Amino acid sequence: MEMKTGITPNFEQMMDVAINEAQKGLSEGGIPIGAALFHTDGTLVGKGRNRRIQDDDPSAHGETDAFRNSGRQRSYSDIIMVTTLAPCWYCSGLIRQFKIKTVIVGESVNFSGGVEWLKQNGVEVIDLRSEECIAMLASYIQNNPDIWNEDIGEE
Repeated sequence: MEMKTGITPNFEQMMDVAINEAQKGLSEGGIPIGAALFHTDGTLVGKGRNRRIQDDDPSAHGETDAFRNSGRQRSYSDIIMVTTLAPCWYCSGLIRQFKIKTVIVGESVNFSGGVEWLKQNGVEVIDLRSEECIAMLASYIQNNPDIWNEDIGEE
């Protein structure tokens, strides 16, 4: 994918930022989901991680944390959302609300979220199928099924 700047962003390097955030979250006792926002030229705008456990905040998903840490932007049309996991419905709504056009997903095996809905609504979703992202979350889910089910709204 070549952006309007003529620069082809390196999605794997972008994903490394999100993976690092997920690993930080895990080391803090949280759910290992990380995210970052980049300009289409590859410049980092903000990063974050799922902080639901750490902050006792049900709205502190990885994507929303990265979004909040990015500060106000005049427009999000030149922003790429990078996330280690397919965004849930809540975060998919955030992506649509602010008209983010491209989402790079580390994986959608453990959870597919709103990926198909985003695609149907014109968002380009690129799933990297990262073995690292798949394994990290699968291990967490296996070891913490109750917390995981709470995170995705299952009882």
